[in-house]
Amino acid sequence: MACMAAPLERLIEQLEKWPAIGHKSAQRLAFYLLGMNEKNAKDFVNAFCEAREKIHECSICCNLTDKETCPICDDQTRDRHTICVVADPRDVMAIERAREYHGLYHVLHGNLSPMDGVSPEQLRIKELVQRIADEDIEEVIMATNPTVDGEVTASYISKLLQPFEIKVTRLAYGIPVGGDLEYADDVTLRHSLEGRSKM
Repeated sequence: MACMAAPLERLIEQLEKWPAIGHKSAQRLAFYLLGMNEKNAKDFVNAFCEAREKIHECSICCNLTDKETCPICDDQTRDRHTICVVADPRDVMAIERAREYHGLYHVLHGNLSPMDGVSPEQLRIKELVQRIADEDIEEVIMATNPTVDGEVTASYISKLLQPFEIKVTRLAYGIPVGGDLEYADDVTLRHSLEGRSKM
């Protein structure tokens, strides 16, 4: 005999589909959501529905926005000769938090992954190439994650952009601040040495 009502079980099943949410976390979230007062529950549902209805890709950089173009593409004070290529809209937020980069972005919405069946046609690579052809771009910064798929994506795009004779760079990566050398893997150490800078 089931100990939970069927609607509650269905809610938990849906929450388990979220990234990094296991069964126990899904249960906690479900009970939290059910425990919300009527106003907060309606506000939550309305916010979700509004986001689903209004959020779409920027017509220029493919970042998420509720307007035709995103605030970054609209900002005329940004360096319009540099594009930072990222895999995910969350990466834009992460780079913006550092307050060091003042150029434009291009969001791919994923990485190439032959093992998972993700091909160039499924990403916003064609849109990036079109931007390079149409705009006065001097540098493209590849800021995909230092994973196998991220490296494959960066390499593929770098080769695609060779005919444009623009500068294509890669984010430096290596030992994190506060990290210990003895715990770093060989690949991280190699990249740290290759990406070293003058003090």
